[in-house]
Amino acid sequence: MNEALKERLNKILDRITSPEFLSNAGLGNEIGFYIFDYPSEAELEVRQHVEFVMDKASKRKPELRIAHVNLFQLLVDYLKERGLLEKALAMQKDKGDEAMFKALRGPLHEEKIAKEFAKAAQPESHDFVFMTGVGNAYPLLRSHTLLNNLHPLMGGTPLVVFYPGSYDGQGLSLFGKMKDNNYYRAFRLVV
Repeated sequence: MNEALKERLNKILDRITSPEFLSNAGLGNEIGFYIFDYPSEAELEVRQHVEFVMDKASKRKPELRIAHVNLFQLLVDYLKERGLLEKALAMQKDKGDEAMFKALRGPLHEEKIAKEFAKAAQPESHDFVFMTGVGNAYPLLRSHTLLNNLHPLMGGTPLVVFYPGSYDGQGLSLFGKMKDNNYYRAFRLVV
């Protein structure tokens, strides 16, 4: 892991436990959505650090209520619940990826998944929400459209998206290679 990423990871705990972050202060009436972007090859280190931060945050401020939703696991659980996972896997084996993706477009529409995400995260009951598993969820789900659908569902609860790629304040680029449509309504968690 490079030093710049290590330095940014080490800033997360102070940032998420600050009164400004928890109260969405200084956002100019924008929604408290934050992106922590990182090189995709650092995925395992970032996952470990998210767990570390959650543990340390709850020790530093025991009253904090933190939700953590792994987007890929949410999709798998949702498909299982609807009886679609085994069917999708069989379709992929028999007809290929494209047929499976086409069949899952409706069930995994971002509006539906946003509602499932909100149900899992329960933003009204938490001080903030971490979202991980974004890279694993691709290409089943595009993160920029999910984030747009989450705006009305998160209320005033800050959302931190751990994003394997880059965010320049204007647009997301998954894995640093695939440019998503502009997503301008998020802030960088730490610089």
